[in-house]
Parts: sequence; structure tokens; C-alpha cells
Amino acid sequence: MINKLITKIRKTNAPIVAGLDPMMKYVPEHIRKAAFAEHGETLEGAAEAIWQYNKGIVDAIYDLVPAVKPQIAMYEQFGIPGLVTFQKTVDYCREKDLVVIGDVKRGDIGSTSEAYAVGHLGKVQVGNHFYSAFGEDFATVNPYLGSDGVKPFLKVCAEEKKGIFVLIKTSNPSSGELQDRLVKAAAGAEAAEENRDRPLYEIVGRYVAEWGEQCMPQEGPYSYVGAVVGATYPEQGRILRKMMPKAFILVPGYGAQGGKGADLVHFFNEDGLGAIINSSRGIIAAYQQEKYARFGEQGYADASRAAVLDMKEDIASALEQRC
Repeated sequence: MINKLITKIRKTNAPIVAGLDPMMKYVPEHIRKAAFAEHGETLEGAAEAIWQYNKGIVDAIYDLVPAVKPQIAMYEQFGIPGLVTFQKTVDYCREKDLVVIGDVKRGDIGSTSEAYAVGHLGKVQVGNHFYSAFGEDFATVNPYLGSDGVKPFLKVCAEEKKGIFVLIKTSNPSSGELQDRLVKAAAGAEAAEENRDRPLYEIVGRYVAEWGEQCMPQEGPYSYVGAVVGATYPEQGRILRKMMPKAFILVPGYGAQGGKGADLVHFFNEDGLGAIINSSRGIIAAYQQEKYARFGEQGYADASRAAVLDMKEDIASALEQRC
């Protein structure tokens, strides 16, 4: 699946993933009214509104971007109807030949992680039959319970030729409270060689590089094991890029969280690949921004398309200047 992602990035010339992170305040009034007229102001009504909203955005941008990233929490808040919409969204995006990154941030003790890995990336056995449940192509994984929480995902990735993005340095302001903590040199052989302590995110980066070596496709330079590093931390991105040459980096934090094209150049390798930049509300709620207000609520999907085109130009310009 990593090779499909690379192929689609090259085809679209857009290392962009659209974050499908819907909230009711983003959904235009006409969509909400239609859903509530059919289902009432219920969880089912909310889920229907989210589904129609998602569908409109996907229809408007699927030819421009290689991938989408639905954040499962935005669907779980509406209970079972919300999860049904999550599944419908995943299925619809795959019908459009988009790569689907399930932003599920799973990670637990071994047996629980095995269930998460099977549910989102693998196949679950029921009697003599095997079924794909949610069926995403990639999933985000929290490594902070240790390697026994990640290894079940590595196993499924190898079996299914799918991938994961491991959280290393996240884009939120308080990430440094834990991720920047210095770890004594004795905790890692390489740190000891350099006679210095390392921030925790670098230690996790070393693990990602090691896991990636265990999970390489038969062809291609990039592993099934990628990393999440926020656009809001470009210097850390530069360090981690060198540490993980075979890992694709999923970069959140563009746009609404303050990241811009100029911050992104160090996340890419010299081949122009190695990173995919996420924008969520900057794309899906573009019509609420002054820049795209001309589209109005009825044209929310067209505003999303315009935002993608502007993002594509911004990233391309930054990469050209690097060269």
C-alpha cells in the first residue's frame, strides 16, 4: 500500500492528505436541515448529515489528492450511527481509489493491539471465514506503551501489505511535556556513543527506523512503517527525517494549526518524496474562512477544492525554493 500511496502522490503531484474530521459546526445548514427532516435531531440525523457532508467534499477533491484521513473520534461521538458513517466514508473513499489513513491512534498491550490491528487493517476470523472490518489502508498507532503494542500492527502490515504511521512528535502545543523529555544516554546505545541524552521523540524515531527495516515491501525504498511528526515542529522534523530515511512522514498541523509550506521542506527526502501533509479543517471547513467566503455554504465543496489547489501550490513552491 505504501507503493500505491507513492504512485498516487506522483500522479496528482500533491503530497496531501485531506483530514475528514467533521464536526456539526462545519456542516452547512442546508445539509443539517435535510438530515434532521428525515431522521430528526437524533444521533442518526447527525450521522446522516456528516455522511452527506463528507460525500460532497470527497466528490469535489478525489481527483486532486492521493489520500484521505478520517479521524474516528469525530464519528464515535455520535455512537453506533457515527461509526456506520465512518465505515461508509472509508468504503466510499476506497471506491474513489483514494488511499485511506484511519486516524485511530491505537496502541495497547499485545492482545488488545492485535485486535485493533485486525479490526482496522487485517481480517478477523469468524468460524471458517475471514472478514475485513473497517478496512483502512493505513492506521495511526500510539507507541508509548512500548514495542509489544506495536508488533501486532507490524505483523498485520506484513501480511496485508498495509501500513502504519507511528506517533513521534505530534503537532499539539503540549506535546513537549512528554515527547521532549530528555532520556538518559544509557537508555540507548547510540545515545551513549554520542555521550548525550536524547529527547524521547528521538528514541521513538530510532524504534520506527528499526521497525521499518522489518517491514519493507519487495520493491521500493519506503517501509510500511511511517511516522507522525507535526508541521509545527520543523526543526524536529529535520532531525527525524535524517534518522528515518525509509519512513514516510505524515505531517499534521498545516494551515489551521499554523504550519505553512515553508515549514515542510525538511520533512521530504531528496527524491521529493517521504512526506504527506495533512490539512483537516483547512480543507473541509474552507468555506468558513474569509479567503473562501465567496463560495458560501452551498458551495462548501467547491471551497474545499479551492483550498486543496492553494495548498498544492504552496507546498510545490516551498519545495522548488529548497532546490
